[in-house]
Amino acid sequence: MNYDYLIVGTGLFGSILAYELNRMGKKILVIDKRNHIGGNIFTEKIEGINVHKYGAHIFHTSNKEVWNYINQFAEFNNYINSPIAIYKDELYNLPFNMNTFSKLWEDVIYPKDAIKKIEEEKKEYYVENPKNLEEQAINLVGYTIYDKLIKGYTAKQWGKTCKDLPPFIIKRLPVRFTYNNNYFNDRYQGIPIGGYTKIIEKMLDGIEVRLNTDFFDNKDEYLNIAKKIIYTGPIDQFYDYKFGQLEYRTISFETEVLNVDNYQGNAVVNFTDYEVPYTRIIEHKHFEFNTTSDKTIISKEYSRLWKPGDEPYYPVNDEKNTNIFNKYKELSKQNPNIIFGGRLGQYCYFDMDDTVEEALKVLKELRD
Repeated sequence: MNYDYLIVGTGLFGSILAYELNRMGKKILVIDKRNHIGGNIFTEKIEGINVHKYGAHIFHTSNKEVWNYINQFAEFNNYINSPIAIYKDELYNLPFNMNTFSKLWEDVIYPKDAIKKIEEEKKEYYVENPKNLEEQAINLVGYTIYDKLIKGYTAKQWGKTCKDLPPFIIKRLPVRFTYNNNYFNDRYQGIPIGGYTKIIEKMLDGIEVRLNTDFFDNKDEYLNIAKKIIYTGPIDQFYDYKFGQLEYRTISFETEVLNVDNYQGNAVVNFTDYEVPYTRIIEHKHFEFNTTSDKTIISKEYSRLWKPGDEPYYPVNDEKNTNIFNKYKELSKQNPNIIFGGRLGQYCYFDMDDTVEEALKVLKELRD
């Protein structure tokens, strides 16, 4: 065997482990089927703007250890995520807060006014045992918020009406009775100055990396090239879909360079009206504060059903898929020298801070 570790995937999970194992003196090979490093946090500078090629990535965490760890590799700005929702010709602040409620109802000024409105609607439309997402959402926030800000957006995300979606998808909806548009409650938040790709470049510096290299093109060879494998691809593909194929939602991006310096005035704008085909528009330059480009770049996001060959984004963690994944997880115990990690390896949608935490947990296990 030529290497101590083969790491499949140059995303955040794989790159952290590559960096740390390399520091421990291990001989590492990292491969990735894409033509670039970074996985889905890859950013590319276009027209002087760092473009999030696979959708908006905003680092946020309340875990000080995680925050300190990632700050080794980049200086973060103090970007605060404050998305806006547009419903038909109406504009609302997100997350649901007093700015949202005072716009929805003219007679709402104080928290007690908003609480009264929402409770009245919840009582009017309450269903004892909600059978679908629509009934569950209305139970949580009332009809008005559901109708304007949840119904169309959720239907576009999942490709089904809310009446055809199970209630467990929305277990809770954050409602804040303050005039605060900060989407995340986390203590630490920001975007790395210079983009995420620079973080991965630092992590992989001095390590052998092969791009345009698909693990499955030479699976037998790669299974025997290293003492241990850290695999961050789809777990079902690794086992040749033995128990069936896991399902995902995917996203298509329509990115444009515009000859204006400011298109929508905000980094993230959600479109909650079902008749608008995209779920949101990202304007990348607003993630940063020092962009001097006289142009701007926007990406429209279209959510759709995943099919083989598409990039898998969101695991469909319903009962059927969870049962399939658990079979693969049980099977993986027969391969102690293969570590399945990351969003696809663990069939779980991780935020970036979760990914850092998971990688450091695996590292501790490897050290022990």
